Amino acid sequence: MSRIGRAPIAIPAGVEIKVEDNNVVTVKGPKGTLTQQFNPNMAIAIEENVLHVTRPNDAKENRALHGLTRTLIHNMVLGVTEGFKKELDVNGVGYRVAKEGNKLVMNLGYSHQVTMEEVPGITIEVPGPNKIIIHGCDKQQVGQFAAEVREKRPPEPYKGKGIKYTDEVIRRKAGKTGAKK
Repeated sequence: MSRIGRAPIAIPAGVEIKVEDNNVVTVKGPKGTLTQQFNPNMAIAIEENVLHVTRPNDAKENRALHGLTRTLIHNMVLGVTEGFKKELDVNGVGYRVAKEGNKLVMNLGYSHQVTMEEVPGITIEVPGPNKIIIHGCDKQQVGQFAAEVREKRPPEPYKGKGIKYTDEVIRRKAGKTGAKK
């Protein structure tokens, strides 16, 4: 039996979960509302303040979906209570970020400024000229937006210039050495 799928999900106070037909799960909490449809083979049941995900048999597909379904529902519950965030650092001479209205304006060494607009459900925070914090209740959406921001100037291995996640480690390379005579 899947260790992750077997674990129950505790429903905290202030969170409301509805399971509709076709396994459409709606989670409503203080930070927002998330809705997602899951595979109809998975059985999702709520007993008191605990949610359980069970599978019909031990077929390979059902075993794979069991832990996935439980983890996705758990992430929805975490998202509407605490929310998710990704932090990015901007390294490089002259590289700066600023927030103008609901747009993220970045100077990344190109001949033009790079602008990105906030997506609904995502908030961007710029506490300093070299730091970006992305908040949201949908883990997948926060991660995708952070990856799109990082993609504008990924970190390079020689000087480490570019946009990187705060906890990311850039593997550095040695540059060219002088020619020997």
